[in-house]
Amino acid sequence: MKNITLEKITEAASQSFEGLPDERQRLLVQTLLKQVHNFAREVQLSHTEWRGLLAFLHRVGDISDDSRSEFSLLSDVIGLSSLVDLLASKPGSTPGSVLGPFHTVGSPWLANPVNLIGANPGQPVLLRGRVSDTQGQPLPEASLDFWQNAANGLYWQLDPQQPRDNLRCQLRVEADGSFEIATIRAVAYQIPTDGPVWTDLLQLAGRSPWRPAHFHLIVSAPGYRQLVTELFDAEDPYLDSDAVFGVREALVRPYQRVSDAAACQRLGLAGSECLEMRVNLILAKDGAS
Repeated sequence: MKNITLEKITEAASQSFEGLPDERQRLLVQTLLKQVHNFAREVQLSHTEWRGLLAFLHRVGDISDDSRSEFSLLSDVIGLSSLVDLLASKPGSTPGSVLGPFHTVGSPWLANPVNLIGANPGQPVLLRGRVSDTQGQPLPEASLDFWQNAANGLYWQLDPQQPRDNLRCQLRVEADGSFEIATIRAVAYQIPTDGPVWTDLLQLAGRSPWRPAHFHLIVSAPGYRQLVTELFDAEDPYLDSDAVFGVREALVRPYQRVSDAAACQRLGLAGSECLEMRVNLILAKDGAS
């Protein structure tokens, strides 16, 4: 490597990773390296721009912690998260949507059906669903990881007035694959505007910070591909301008007013009527093409 030139630098850098023992990791690293080098060549990247990019990434790292990932937000707003979701989607299964920056590992396990309303203000709603395979057979060993924002639009990580486990849980479905979650109606909210993703990028581009109202779900079952997805309120005004490109037509669900006194009593909802969102969550088998 005594004579690294403009013509030789990319291949030399790529070859330096030939020793990576994992074939897939080697492919990812070498392909990314070549794409980044090609980008720098195409735009004729200057030293000032290169240093500015590194400084931006440092700021993204500085504001991130165990409960908030500005890197995830960056991936979301440039459409990379949704691209990976779309690449992973399998025919006949529920499409994926973005994980977002506010998922926290270790939500409490609660009994199904579950009531998350507690002291939260907001409109009570009932989320009812069923987890099945692509042939419509229930998956009784499935589990859900659920989280959402509060009535003020904030997740608990951004609101010191909310308890750590507010409006989030894990649960196991019934033998028929069913689940019920009593919660509040999610509201539209702005992505964080106190970090570099907003101040240094989206705001300058004139982008909207708004996300339509949604619930987050991670659905898992042995032998099946894990589903990371969202469920969107069909009446939300921001469905066509989601800041993170997460809306899929199949994930937009309406609320219906239903009369179910037993469910209302069981889940602690006042009266005999409630707003209900229904959804079928369909998982593809591991290795399905």
